[in-house]
Amino acid sequence: MRSDRRFSQAIAEGDGISVIVDVADLDGARAAEAQGAEAIAVRAAIGNLKEVTELPVLWSTSGSPSEAALAGADAWLLAVENAGEDGEWLARQHAEALELGLDCVVAVRNEEELQLALERLDPEILLLTAKRGDDGDALGRALDLLPDVPAGKLVVADAAVSNREQVIELERAGVDAVIVGAGNVAELVGHVPPQV
Repeated sequence: MRSDRRFSQAIAEGDGISVIVDVADLDGARAAEAQGAEAIAVRAAIGNLKEVTELPVLWSTSGSPSEAALAGADAWLLAVENAGEDGEWLARQHAEALELGLDCVVAVRNEEELQLALERLDPEILLLTAKRGDDGDALGRALDLLPDVPAGKLVVADAAVSNREQVIELERAGVDAVIVGAGNVAELVGHVPPQV
């Protein structure tokens, strides 16, 4: 059941904001697809994932682009914070992901990381996220970074939304997709799937 849709196409097409569900197993992937998700995010390899869902997969954990490709991912998350002092690391990782045919989603936490990503990579897809361990207003920080993103970029928010109103707020601001935890995805997507 492999989909030919790339991750970027899945979140760019159609009306409204796309919901990406962070899943941990095959049942979570099935449920996400049944409830209207546009893509899924995984933090580890999940066996036979492409046999249970046609949704594009974002590899959102540590590891190389090669590991993501071997796991069947369509996109790989590159966190600017992981570059450390190695100024060329970002460019090397970004180039490797693209050479492997993966969409590269570049994660930024603040204005400085956003500027660095834009200057060094000019990525197609940006993920606006909070600092690890920061329990503050992730939604507000994502919205604060949004005006600094150039037109034409796809923007994904990792903002811990919990209701449809927050999803609509992101959509109105111009965010293309939001990563959410597994749960009642249908409510966040804005429709309830038919009862079987």
